[in-house]
Amino acid sequence: MSAVVIVGAGPAGIRAAQTLVEHGVRPVLIDEASQGGGQIYRRQPANFTRPARQLYGFEARKASALHQTLDQLAGHIDYRPATLVWNAEHGALDTLRDGHAAHLPYQRLIIATGATDRVLPVPGWTLPGVYTLGAAQIALKHQGCAIGERVLFCGSGPLLYLVAYQYAKAGAKVLGVLDSAPFSAQCRALPELLEQPATLGKGLYYRAWLSAHGVPVHQGATLERIEGGQQVQRAIWRKGDQLHDTECDALAFAHALRSETQLADLLGCAFDWNTLNRAWLPRRDEAGRSSQHDVYLAGDGAGIMGADAAEMAGERAALALLQDLGQSVDLQRCRTLEKRLTRIGRFREGLEAAFPFPERWAEQAADDLVVCRCEEISVGELRAVVGEGHWEINRVKAHCRVGMGRCQGRMCGAAAAEIIASCSGKALHEVGRLRAQAPIKPLPFGMERDA
Repeated sequence: MSAVVIVGAGPAGIRAAQTLVEHGVRPVLIDEASQGGGQIYRRQPANFTRPARQLYGFEARKASALHQTLDQLAGHIDYRPATLVWNAEHGALDTLRDGHAAHLPYQRLIIATGATDRVLPVPGWTLPGVYTLGAAQIALKHQGCAIGERVLFCGSGPLLYLVAYQYAKAGAKVLGVLDSAPFSAQCRALPELLEQPATLGKGLYYRAWLSAHGVPVHQGATLERIEGGQQVQRAIWRKGDQLHDTECDALAFAHALRSETQLADLLGCAFDWNTLNRAWLPRRDEAGRSSQHDVYLAGDGAGIMGADAAEMAGERAALALLQDLGQSVDLQRCRTLEKRLTRIGRFREGLEAAFPFPERWAEQAADDLVVCRCEEISVGELRAVVGEGHWEINRVKAHCRVGMGRCQGRMCGAAAAEIIASCSGKALHEVGRLRAQAPIKPLPFGMERDA
């Protein structure tokens, strides 16, 4: 039996593995990506030669250090890249690699699955050439290409400015940045943002660099619709009472991030409503222990906190696991990590205030807007089901199939919940959360079970 398994080789998972190795434990480290580093420190293929400074900017030193840490762990861990965990049950994981399925038992599990973009659909979002911010970043970092020749970036959150900056820095033609958050919100959030002055400084630099290099930045701007035939041709957006038209051949958008919580759900972890993240998140204590005695949570998969916090949370979760195994750990280090995480938490509150959620999105969404692209479910169909008296999200799912497709609600679940809450008059947390179902990601028909 594999005693300790870590799912996710981003900042949280790598630091957790390093901590366990330092205490004499050899964990299994599973990662869906072909190389560790996570989304923020995603590594380029071996035949690509862009220097770290050009690829990661200010984060080059951190990225290189994390990559080096993982490389140095070779021989001390059972590292399994390009491996999908598609199901979980108490004491075991189901995995898939190179078309071969395997059943992996564990005694202790650290879940460090990270986050994905939070998508709020707009008319035309299913056109070829429309990407999420995270997908645009993957194309640039991992594939060495831009998503288009003339790219527009839309939505809200720190990632919006970072990806736009990375594209412009790489030489792509960035037509502009449409930030739905008003500048006044960011001014009001400044006291909390000063909790992390270095991080704040980077964000201000990205914003200033874009403006200085001729990239228009529009705050309080809302993307109304995307138009095109075989691909994106233009974006229609609003600022105040005026409509604007920007021709483009690619567009990336998202409204901040959402945690990947499916494995915790399948394992029966308790969830609590988190107002800050506007989502149901698996319950964990300050050390990263979940409600299940053998499951620990770390990184953005348990709540959006950023890469620095993910590293700290990964280390703290590993120390908690070691404590529960009866090993002696540095208690002062544990307290220090918890204090630092609390401080970053205050900064995160400032970020949410600086980039507020567009709360009127649901009430303004047109009936013919597609929410679930897998099952082609529209806003109007959701409203019709709510009109029949169903407002709990899993009941709505049963009646119209929203969230039953390939993504299992990972892309459409947040938007569907917003529509249901708006239409029913319920508070967002009252409509519940989509229950996770295996497989949590698509599987090939021809996969084989290893002996």
